[in-house]
Amino acid sequence: MRTYRNSLKNLRDIALAYSLEKSPDLASLSRELGAIVHRDAQALATGLSDLRTHNRGFERWMLARRGHPGVSVLVMAWPPGYSSPSHDHAGLWGIEMSLYGALEVESWTRASTSEPWQLRGRDWLGPGDATWFDADPPYMHRCRNLSRQETALTLHVYGGDLEDYATYEQVEAEPYWLSLPQRARIAGPLRL
Repeated sequence: MRTYRNSLKNLRDIALAYSLEKSPDLASLSRELGAIVHRDAQALATGLSDLRTHNRGFERWMLARRGHPGVSVLVMAWPPGYSSPSHDHAGLWGIEMSLYGALEVESWTRASTSEPWQLRGRDWLGPGDATWFDADPPYMHRCRNLSRQETALTLHVYGGDLEDYATYEQVEAEPYWLSLPQRARIAGPLRL
């Protein structure tokens, strides 16, 4: 039987290997990560159960970080019903994948920073499902845990260190948004 530590190591190692390129093939990376999540879903859910305890709030846990080329791999815990503010990723490429539970991801793009945001669509992610975005076009999204009872867990791989980013609040009616600078908080490292 596989342990969740072996599963997390495999996820980490694949993310680090693919991100050696400046513009990795995000679809292929998502497929490889998703295959591990599907295969090891029970081990991951059991091993990461501490992150799913109630009343912990939204948390980011660092699984791996590399400086050159830049990449960060995180596990995030989403309390029941939690919805993030609409936010960007500071121009980084990224993959977001469900490990446990289900997430709704509503996303927007725009041709340039002087253009209004345009709704791109919604994705619903269950374990092993992923959504991804490139570094080039401006991109923002809002994520929501679809469960009212269970904490969801997600894996995030970013093409750099996502320390500073912006959240967006809608002003009057779409497409006008107010940008607010933010600093990411990491709850700690995930021990393997």
